[in-house]
Amino acid sequence: MKRRVVITGMGTVNPLGNSVEDTWNAVREGKCGIGPITHFDTSELKVKLAGEVKNFDAAEILGPKESKRMDVYTQYACAAAKEAFADAGIDVEKENMDRFGCIVSSGIGGLSTIATEHSKGEEKGYSRISPYFIPMTISNMAAGQIAIMFGLKGMCTSVVTACASSNNAIGDAFHRIRDGYEDAMVCGGAEGVIMPLAIGGFQSMKALCTSENPNRASIPFDKERHGFVMGEGAGILVLEELEHAQARGAKIYAEVIGYGSNCDAYHITAPNPEGEGGAKCMALAVADAGIEMTDVDYINAHGTSTSLNDAGETLAIKKAFGDHAYKLMVSSTKSMTGHLLGAAGAVEGIITALALKDGFVPATINYLEKDEACDLDYVPNIGRKADINVALSNALGFGGHNASIVFRRF
Repeated sequence: MKRRVVITGMGTVNPLGNSVEDTWNAVREGKCGIGPITHFDTSELKVKLAGEVKNFDAAEILGPKESKRMDVYTQYACAAAKEAFADAGIDVEKENMDRFGCIVSSGIGGLSTIATEHSKGEEKGYSRISPYFIPMTISNMAAGQIAIMFGLKGMCTSVVTACASSNNAIGDAFHRIRDGYEDAMVCGGAEGVIMPLAIGGFQSMKALCTSENPNRASIPFDKERHGFVMGEGAGILVLEELEHAQARGAKIYAEVIGYGSNCDAYHITAPNPEGEGGAKCMALAVADAGIEMTDVDYINAHGTSTSLNDAGETLAIKKAFGDHAYKLMVSSTKSMTGHLLGAAGAVEGIITALALKDGFVPATINYLEKDEACDLDYVPNIGRKADINVALSNALGFGGHNASIVFRRF
């Protein structure tokens, strides 16, 4: 018999807030976390806006010595993990830590450290590179550092599937527990690449929005959308086998019941415009959950605010759900946070779990112009109280990666 898996702890650092409570309050109020880039001088770039993490002091949260040896993406991950672990109320003295694992992802890893150390090498010689350069940059180090922080001795890994990374992390962690390999997992993702090299690279691809108006920049499903807004931060969840959680009297946010993952096998950056891969992925997740497509009430969409993604994802939802697509509520919280790349799915997973728990569907804010290709109920501008029982969260990544998670109200 497959074991049931629940969410017992959550933590986040993102453009809306540096805790789950602050983030959820901002989501409920429909706040926008996007603003002018302050991390560096943007005078040489067309892109001026991002969803930056604000008032974050890594030294205060993690200690000055430890934080100095981490890239910013790992700092975000460890800060979010600290909140999630405390929120779950785990007593490591009472746990079998051999059955407690960690899957924490990053789409890009320590790019800011790579850029800084490369400049140092060019100027001062490559023998002056930091001895921490390699462990700071590799994409698995957030998972490694979190495992070290809490003594997690089960499976520890990092999935790298671009913007689908943290949905894959949550899904893989869910399956590990459901199938009996671990009793509990820390999972999620982190990203910290609001820096000239990354912004320049995405700008050259014409993937980023160049608007200077924060309220008309990240506008998923809106006819005037023309690129995503870079975000940063981390989302971390603690998943546990249901009886394990109940035995220690843990509070439960929601249940994870299904996971689907596949590939478009179509193009390195563009989604399949016919939505085939996304449609099949959502169907896989719902089948894995053992429910009907008509049981789904709400979709937290990938909804990046790019022309191709939003039209393709809308078509995928219609192909997967048929007539039920028009009864679904679909929203993109990237309208508030921007696109957190490898951390997006985890932050959106936290928001989706809270939507179920509180019976509140987040809005797609700053929505003005209807697009004929995007004709679903995107919960425009104002969030809704709604009695939702099952929600699905989508994440799609460069390389054609698709990952969908199904959550149920507990």
